[in-house]
Amino acid sequence: MTALARTTSRRLAADPGLRLAIVILCILGIGDAGYLTYVHYSGAKALCTFGGGCETVQTSRWATLDGVPIAILGLIGYIAILLSLAIRHELARAAAFGIAVVGFGFSVYLTYRELFTIKAICQWCVGSAVLMTALTVMTTVRLSREESLSELSETTGVR
Repeated sequence: MTALARTTSRRLAADPGLRLAIVILCILGIGDAGYLTYVHYSGAKALCTFGGGCETVQTSRWATLDGVPIAILGLIGYIAILLSLAIRHELARAAAFGIAVVGFGFSVYLTYRELFTIKAICQWCVGSAVLMTALTVMTTVRLSREESLSELSETTGVR
């Protein structure tokens, strides 16, 4: 194996900084979605420091999907992405990416509903949308880096 191939291989290998950033974002997302789940089931009013739209959004018909609070769906998504980091396999990386993309798409839809249908903004929902957007970018980078590493090892015959 040439020095260039070794350097490239190391650079493309799983970046612990990227994994740590994904862990931190997932923990923040779990906190956000966990809080909104608590608010839903406790009947408490969401703490909303910017404009007071949280209560309007949380009590809207778009706060649930077939009776399931949207916050629980987010909570499951964040936990699933976090758990995928414990599995070192292409399928786990692809699953994390897929979950993040679905979460991102759903966040875009819900943000649209907030802006144009509900006409109120929930800071917790915006925070979750920002986290899921960042997770989508990071899981994309993680997936592409690992795929590049796999391609490199197939080309060079080095694992």
